[in-house]
Amino acid sequence: LADVHNQSCRAFYALASQGHLDLLPKGSSRRTRLLHGALACLGVSGPGLSPEQLGALGALVCDMEPSTIPASHPRVLENLKLCAALSGAQRAALNALLLRGATGYGPPSSWDLRSLQRLGTLVLSLNQTLWGSVAEEVRKAFRRRILATYRGQDGSQRERSLALLGALASAPPPPRRRAKRSAEGCQVKPIDSSTLFDPFLTLYYDSNEQFDLCLTDEALRNNLALLLEQPLTMDFLGIVKRRLGKLYPEGIPEEQLKELGLLAQYYTAEEISTWMVTSSDTLLALFNPLFGTWKAPQARQLITRYLHLGGALTGPLLQTIGGRTLCNLDEEHISCITPEAIGCAGPLDISSCSQAKKNQLYSKAQQAFAGQAGTPAYYSLIQPYLGGAPAKDLKDLAKTGIAMDIDTFTALNPEELQKLSVMDVKNLLGINLPDLKLVENLPAVINWIRRQDQWELDHILGIGLQGGIVKPSPTGPATPATFTPSATIVPTTAVLATTALPTGTTINSHTALGSSSSTHVSPTASTITPTPPHAHSSLSSTGGSPAITSRFTTRPAPVPSSTSPCSVHPATTSMTTKS
Repeated sequence: LADVHNQSCRAFYALASQGHLDLLPKGSSRRTRLLHGALACLGVSGPGLSPEQLGALGALVCDMEPSTIPASHPRVLENLKLCAALSGAQRAALNALLLRGATGYGPPSSWDLRSLQRLGTLVLSLNQTLWGSVAEEVRKAFRRRILATYRGQDGSQRERSLALLGALASAPPPPRRRAKRSAEGCQVKPIDSSTLFDPFLTLYYDSNEQFDLCLTDEALRNNLALLLEQPLTMDFLGIVKRRLGKLYPEGIPEEQLKELGLLAQYYTAEEISTWMVTSSDTLLALFNPLFGTWKAPQARQLITRYLHLGGALTGPLLQTIGGRTLCNLDEEHISCITPEAIGCAGPLDISSCSQAKKNQLYSKAQQAFAGQAGTPAYYSLIQPYLGGAPAKDLKDLAKTGIAMDIDTFTALNPEELQKLSVMDVKNLLGINLPDLKLVENLPAVINWIRRQDQWELDHILGIGLQGGIVKPSPTGPATPATFTPSATIVPTTAVLATTALPTGTTINSHTALGSSSSTHVSPTASTITPTPPHAHSSLSSTGGSPAITSRFTTRPAPVPSSTSPCSVHPATTSMTTKS
């Protein structure tokens, strides 16, 4: 962002606002800097935003304060449609703005089905008060549209649809006279095998009482999966759960457990502890992602129950339950996972695991992928588990020419990170080394920097990290001697490191101050590389003027042609600089 200049900032932020901002965690320093840079570029000084500013900010508005919503031009609603989720305060501000009717949508009482469709994802944020202002016929038409598409939706879409149906069902109904309960029970369609294929079935039951009366035991016993395919509200699901308990007082049979679908997640951990989950097929069915995400306590209890009954966590099971659920298990249960299962599971997100569990899983992954060690594929296989890797393995990995991304680097074991040298880190990150500067304020990175030689941070990494150890010179001063070779001797360190010279060559030069220097290249080497001043430099005093003697390490290199600009005449076998 420091390279974004005033003359080009508007174009830059307009493009950035169209990106997938959720790749940057909400509240992260990088995402916050992006928003602040955009606001400064556009000259935003108060909470209100003009149409032009809203057009340029795009989804960046999602990170602004709730007061921005009512203070801005009504076009802000189009920006809010781009938000993955709104905070509670943002939703309250949105509902207040819509209730006023001062937007292009008009007052909610005038809305029709097209109005609700135009609102897009914002309908997920409407509260009961606002839904109560929408005409009942419009709400029914909207429910019918949701029900018509429900069966073809994936898990996340079904979650949104059920949330909408729940909000619509909780809206205040118009006043009506309560019908007397009939002695004959169900007054509309009975819920049985003949009616369960109707996608609009739930529209016929405008009360929990009617749904309960019309739900047959035959549907629960023989068509449970089909029943639960219906978009049932939480109240209706509660009725199904109660009726199943009455139908199976000794516990739900395992074959029926496989068909619980979304309803399974409404059981408590204590209730789950009595289930007979002995088959991996049952566990796979219960963790089907189509039915959404389990809460941690229930998921842990379900897997623990399965393991206590003799089950084993296979690769397909690990892949289905996911790394986050795996991290909630006890260490003793993780120890039972075989390396073969890890090898078949695919990449798992174990970022939420404790360090001890990361260490366990890394050890198993290392065994699983041992046959791939040394191949280009090894890093991609072992990468999800590197949070548990010891420093020795990380050092070995650094020698293979990988380019570790900064998120993987910052997820390494902090204690093992401290054992890595500057060169280890440079080789680990490869082309991603500049990203280390972006995370220099993370505690683990700060501690690592403090353990390193500042000269190495400056000259090996060269990305501006500060806070390393400044080693004293041999004579005792706190600041090391500054080593700056004359530009006429060797222009830059890069030249020293890469320029080949004939054997027996000496470099002579005279500076403007009359100082002279010479460098001899031994017969076995023709590339010279300077070492840090504090490593091989000594200070002496001759006639009141300090004399610095610096040594150079050498390594073999090909002899250049006679036209090389660095070709000079042979001379002595040492280099001394006096000034």
